[in-house]
Amino acid sequence: MKNRILKTVLLSTCTVVAASASYGLIPHKNFFEDTRNQEQERLISSKVNQYTNYVAPADPIEEAAFSEDLEHTVKSGENLSTIFSALNLSPEDLHKIIHSNDTGKQFADVLPGQDVVATVDAEGKLEQLTYAKNPFETLVATRHDDGFDVKLFSKKIDYQISSAKATIHSSLFEDGVKAGLSEKIILKLADIFAWDIDFALNLQDGDEFTVVYEKLFVDGKEFDTGEVLSVEFVNQGKTYAAVRFEDNQGHTGYYTPEGNSLRKAFLQTPMDFAKISSHFNLHRKHPILNTIRAHKGVDYSASIGTPVKTTGDGKIVFQGVKNGYGNVVEIQHWQKYSTLYAHLSRFKSGHKVGSAVKQGDVIGYVGKTGLATGPHLHYEFRIAGQHVNPLTAKLPRSLPMDKSLLAKFKAQTQPLMAQLHKAKGGELLAKN
Repeated sequence: MKNRILKTVLLSTCTVVAASASYGLIPHKNFFEDTRNQEQERLISSKVNQYTNYVAPADPIEEAAFSEDLEHTVKSGENLSTIFSALNLSPEDLHKIIHSNDTGKQFADVLPGQDVVATVDAEGKLEQLTYAKNPFETLVATRHDDGFDVKLFSKKIDYQISSAKATIHSSLFEDGVKAGLSEKIILKLADIFAWDIDFALNLQDGDEFTVVYEKLFVDGKEFDTGEVLSVEFVNQGKTYAAVRFEDNQGHTGYYTPEGNSLRKAFLQTPMDFAKISSHFNLHRKHPILNTIRAHKGVDYSASIGTPVKTTGDGKIVFQGVKNGYGNVVEIQHWQKYSTLYAHLSRFKSGHKVGSAVKQGDVIGYVGKTGLATGPHLHYEFRIAGQHVNPLTAKLPRSLPMDKSLLAKFKAQTQPLMAQLHKAKGGELLAKN
């Protein structure tokens, strides 16, 4: 700009000076014309000096973009709506994020203990929302025009095979923890052998187990445990072995080394780590009524709120209050079998009469409703309408593996059994 002004002024100067010279060649110029020309030259010279010394102002510097990260740790009972309110963020932006795409819907499932980070501009307008779902997955919503782009970023998970050995002296849980196992792996062990071992009643001092399982790492740091790959449990001198297998449809289960499924039609017990407080007894004296009254089931003592699981696939045929049983759930399994769960504190939400349930589904929680001296579960088992002792009754097993899968089964499971053999210190696997 400065150069353009200077160029214009100089051009004008040259023009005027040239005109003045030509006027000098014209005769009979009067005094007033000469004086006017001299004054023009003086003014032009002054203007030239003025623009020669002119310094143009610098272009205005744009103010640096401002942003601030607002961090919030999710508390129990909170959701993204309450968090947006606490951070003074627009509920309209929340609606846009949740409904941006299928990935955006995952923001609705924030978990307690996890961090939500909102990046806002100088006016407090949300520019980006970040939520770490877990150590390897992060949701990021970034403002774009009038909406948000939501993406899920994942880190690579590294799997490492590990193993542990333990001898039972107090309980599966306590001795498993001492062996360095996570609660997740211990519960998995209880699930794997739930059809064969009653961990509440039949564990003995000196029982032992060896387990091969996965450890999960992200960025070189362990953050969780994965699947149990193979395991051997010696209970009362009898050895049980299991190995994980995935079939052609992607369904996984646990089988004996010979290919027989460990999953049976019914679980041994309806709860994890519960203790039997009263056995099946058709001549038992009732503790409250003080009369001889048949005890047609098994009582498991446990604290109020302990989850109760259905022992087999079936359909809920009754859910409500039934006399001295208090809150009751009854399940029909095929045409011949049925089970009853009594004295519940409450029912599992979402279930009702007619609902289909799968083996191991939680159907209610331990309580002391009805005629109960303390919190416990009363569990009954019926075959063709007749009460039987669920601990001793001969129950149906599941179907064996299809022979067409046996070759794949052997190829997939032999390395896992070799890992188990190595974890045991080279001892030969015992057979039942």
